Amino acid sequence: MSIPPMSNPPMSNPPMSNPTPARTVISTALAPKAIGTYSQAVRAGDTVYLSGQIPLDPATMDLVPGDIRAEIARVFDNLKAVAEAAEGGLSEVVKLNVYLTDLSHFPVVNEVMAGYFSEPYPARAAVGVAALPRGAAVEIDAVMVLGR
Repeated sequence: MSIPPMSNPPMSNPPMSNPTPARTVISTALAPKAIGTYSQAVRAGDTVYLSGQIPLDPATMDLVPGDIRAEIARVFDNLKAVAEAAEGGLSEVVKLNVYLTDLSHFPVVNEVMAGYFSEPYPARAAVGVAALPRGAAVEIDAVMVLGR
């Protein structure tokens, strides 16, 4: 028994588009250089993923002197510098992750953060950790969506 020929030609697959947006590495001398195998930030489409910042002075790469308030302010200054290098700003941050070696400092995070952000505030998580790089008491990373 023979198989009859196909009456319809086989359909060809449509050309595939690249579903993954191009990635662009973001860096600035106004924030501490990476101290490991990571980028200060990576942009994928309109989303920018800002690596965790600790309170390093970008000029000296030393922890800023002072109390937890000074550390938190330096972290937000560093994040702001990276956000601006990505052609955005803190007003476009949609998510923050805050890492603290002492969760009793969380009210200070709120106080300092109020000087850098206005409503609508980004979503946020706070995590207590045993230790952070260089003996820092705080680290914060962020996700920013441009053009919102």
